[in-house]
Amino acid sequence: MVEQQEASEDAVMTRIGQAIMLLHGGDREEARNRFGALWSELGADGDALHRCTLAHYMADTQDDPGDELAWDLRALTAAEGASGGRAAEHPDLPAVRAFYPSLHLNLAADYLKLQRPDSARIHLQRARAAAESLADDGYGGGVRAAIDRLELRLREQ
Repeated sequence: MVEQQEASEDAVMTRIGQAIMLLHGGDREEARNRFGALWSELGADGDALHRCTLAHYMADTQDDPGDELAWDLRALTAAEGASGGRAAEHPDLPAVRAFYPSLHLNLAADYLKLQRPDSARIHLQRARAAAESLADDGYGGGVRAAIDRLELRLREQ
């Protein structure tokens, strides 16, 4: 039974990955449609890593900055749900935690788009604090560089 559940979870992550490839390939509408269908399937009690990953990328498919913010907030809520209580023993918890710098960075960018610089600064500070735990690899360096770029934009506000 455990093997069947793991295979099912792998299938969900595969489907999320396929939609991400569509998004990166420029087909935002189809990616949005697939993310939406997966979101409905997962439901509120779905796996936290799946919900966090899906919402994180669904935000990138949105045309309206308010909708983008709503999806980024869903991603953060899913990540926070994985960090507390019974879910704290989830095997994917380190992967969810690795999302925090990017989640807060995206929220900071959303708030900046919505002309809410004070909220943007709060999330940028949280992104910088969370980025301290990232490895010194390409991903960690890229997130840190993006934090620095957004900080420069915020200073111009």
